Amino acid sequence: MSAVDGGPSSAAGRRLPRVAILGCRGIPARYGGFETFAEELGARLVARGFDVTVFCQASDEREPPRAHRGVRLEYVRVPPLGPARALAYDVLALRRARAYDVVYMLGYGAAAFLGLARRGSNRVWVNMDGLEWRRAKWGRLARAWLARMERAALRSADRVVFDNAAVRRAVAGEAADARVHVIAYGAELAHEPDPRVLESLALRRHAYFLLVARIEPENHVLEILRAHARSGVAHELLVVGDLARAGRYGADCRAAGGAARFLGALFDPCTLHALRRDSAAVVHGHSVGGTNPSLLEAMAAGAPLVAHDNPFNREVLAGDASYFRHEDELVAVLRAAAAWSPEERLRRGALHRARIEQRYTWEQVAEQYAALLAPPAAPPLVRRAPDAIAAPLPRAPEPRTAEPRPVESSSAEREVAP
Repeated sequence: MSAVDGGPSSAAGRRLPRVAILGCRGIPARYGGFETFAEELGARLVARGFDVTVFCQASDEREPPRAHRGVRLEYVRVPPLGPARALAYDVLALRRARAYDVVYMLGYGAAAFLGLARRGSNRVWVNMDGLEWRRAKWGRLARAWLARMERAALRSADRVVFDNAAVRRAVAGEAADARVHVIAYGAELAHEPDPRVLESLALRRHAYFLLVARIEPENHVLEILRAHARSGVAHELLVVGDLARAGRYGADCRAAGGAARFLGALFDPCTLHALRRDSAAVVHGHSVGGTNPSLLEAMAAGAPLVAHDNPFNREVLAGDASYFRHEDELVAVLRAAAAWSPEERLRRGALHRARIEQRYTWEQVAEQYAALLAPPAAPPLVRRAPDAIAAPLPRAPEPRTAEPRPVESSSAEREVAP
């Protein structure tokens, strides 16, 4: 069915909106959080009867797949424009998504162009991805642009979705707004870890720390590497992330790594699940995002968490973690974590998995989005027979009328009468 057909219907007979998801590189997910989000949400909305299309960057693949897990894939070819390529991709995708009932843009870098996706009564949504303009990787002009786009998204989107209540407060304030919602990302609790992963890396269970992150300053990778080197613990630090794409900052991280082992970029969920589950602790240094997918996945794996101390991480973890604000604090935290007993690691991991089950499963996320996309219809008005409404009231007695009295004639009348 194309985007311009009548579309699917729900069990109640209403036509469900056709949904386009934009702003990620595409699915199957092979890169980051937005790609995983688009795949997991899209597949679950399809299972609920929605027609979902994810827009993808065209590659050199000769015959790319046209669908994945029931989600349609629409490809956009972007000219080689250097740093402007990401913006051009979003703009081209917005223009081509006009035929859909709901256009959902992940990220707000192209918020000035949301009008390109509008037609008639369709709706344009924006997912506000953390405090993007505060990231240290951006130069002055890029930060100014992203700050303006943040305001443009808040002003012009039909619906704005934050993944974290603390980010919502920081960006949109506390005022009530029917257009603004908080729906987190999700995580999968049922991954099957690959038992060969630790053996292939010559690792022992609970004898290493793990860091999974993009190599960027706001993820505090450099501070984590320095703290680990200073801590003197026997636990090795494994770093999953692409140093080559991180430029000078990546070079500084490698130089500070000491005994750390850099594994490069890994995307296989079963491999990552095994590394997280069997670690002594996962160190999470993200500080300007919202509900970070990597944090949720570590919690779902039952790994103890050592997290940067900020409102976003505390909201997700509900306080059930060890926190650090700077390098000196992290040195002490790593030493303490290396000494945790097996029972303490198990207790911490169980708290994290319970938190995911209570609040952050993909099914819960999909249910919240389905309710926003197609709110339940009001129950039909049931008309009952009059007799079913109330028993007949007894008839009131009719008022009694006085008997007419005979009129006596006057004496004068009697005298003249014959």
